Amino acid sequence: MSPRVRVLPLLLAPLLLTACGTEPARDPVASAASAAAASARAEEDFLTPNELENRAKAMGTDPALVYVMRLPEYTLARQSVGVLGDDGFSATWVAEPPAMIRLSVERGSMTEDTCRDQPVGDMSGERTTCEPDAGMWYRTGGGRHEYALPKNGYVVRLSAETAPVTRAVLRAAAGSVHRPDAAEAAATLPSPRPATTPVQRGDLPPNGDGAPDNSVDIEG
Repeated sequence: MSPRVRVLPLLLAPLLLTACGTEPARDPVASAASAAAASARAEEDFLTPNELENRAKAMGTDPALVYVMRLPEYTLARQSVGVLGDDGFSATWVAEPPAMIRLSVERGSMTEDTCRDQPVGDMSGERTTCEPDAGMWYRTGGGRHEYALPKNGYVVRLSAETAPVTRAVLRAAAGSVHRPDAAEAAATLPSPRPATTPVQRGDLPPNGDGAPDNSVDIEG
C-alpha cells in the first residue's frame, strides 16, 4: 500500500514561497511604469516656483519670452533649445515622417502694415503673403509658412516647411502655444550651470608669470 501524499492548500503556497525567499514573477511593463512614475515624482520634488526664471536667465533668455507648444505627435528636440537674438527664445519640435515646427519668440511687433515686410522663417528675399486668422497672422513665403502671434512688445512665431506640415497642423500648434509651468520649464530648458570657482594649482611659483622652468642644467 503506497504512503499517503499530503497536498498543501493552494492558498498557503504564496505565503510559503515568500517565506522561502521566492516571489511570483513581476510584470516588467508594470514595473517600468512604476519606476518612471516614481522618477517623475522625485523630479517634481526638486522643482521650484522660480524654475522657469532660473533656467531661462541661466541660458541668457528673458523668462517672459519662453513659450512652449503641445501636439501629441510632436516631440521637443532638446538640442534645438537656445537663445534667439539678444534675449529671445527658440526651440523645434519634430515628428515622423520627418516634419519640424520651429517656435521662436523675439522682441518686436507685427501689424498689417509691417507683416509683408518681414520674411517667413528668416528667409529673406522672398515674397511674403499675410492673412489674418483669429487674432494671428498666417504667412507664407519661400516654401515655408508660419503663424505669428503678436504680443505686447514681442511676437511668437511657429514656422515650418509647407510640404510636410499642413496649415491645419500648424494652426493647431499655434493654438496650443502657452507659457510653461515649472515642470514644463524643466523639461524644456537646460539646467542652470552650477557656480564654478577658479582651479587652484599648487605647482606654480608664487612670483613671476608662472611659466615653467625649461632651462637646461650644466650637464645638458
